Amino acid sequence: MRSVSFLVLCSILLVGGCGGDGQFEDLQGRMSEIKNRPKGRIEPPPEFKVYKAFSYSAAALRSPFERPLDVELASLPQQRSNVKPDLNRPKEVLEQFGIDSLVMVGTLANPGGPLFALVRDPDQGLHRIKPGNYMGRNFGKITSVTQSKIDVLEIVSDGQDGWVERPRTLVLREE
Repeated sequence: MRSVSFLVLCSILLVGGCGGDGQFEDLQGRMSEIKNRPKGRIEPPPEFKVYKAFSYSAAALRSPFERPLDVELASLPQQRSNVKPDLNRPKEVLEQFGIDSLVMVGTLANPGGPLFALVRDPDQGLHRIKPGNYMGRNFGKITSVTQSKIDVLEIVSDGQDGWVERPRTLVLREE
């Protein structure tokens, strides 16, 4: 019985404490002032131009990020050659990267076997390659591997609906 009367007394005191005895008049005045301000006008969003899709039609041409063929070679009259890339050959892993982004980091040799080169791709993957493998986006075939370099023969467009062989070299980078 005593605990019930104590609870009733506490409840009465709590309800009495919630009464408005004018403590928040300044806050209520500020709120009514804000509500009585004139309403603002929101600017409409800007109208955007309609997007016109662009189709890139130069995918078969030389990449603008690679060095062009030497001007001296391009200015000479060239004979038509029978050089063509094998487009039906399945692509190898290193052909998805530009040859400038590949790094030779070392070599491996088996006793009495061929010399393999170790090449790191831009994704930090390490690949073991040998002559006859392909690398780079321009149908680059590896012609030789030495302790210090990899010789690659690329087949690039000559700009006149033909193809030209271009030698490239990947040099060992010591870190």
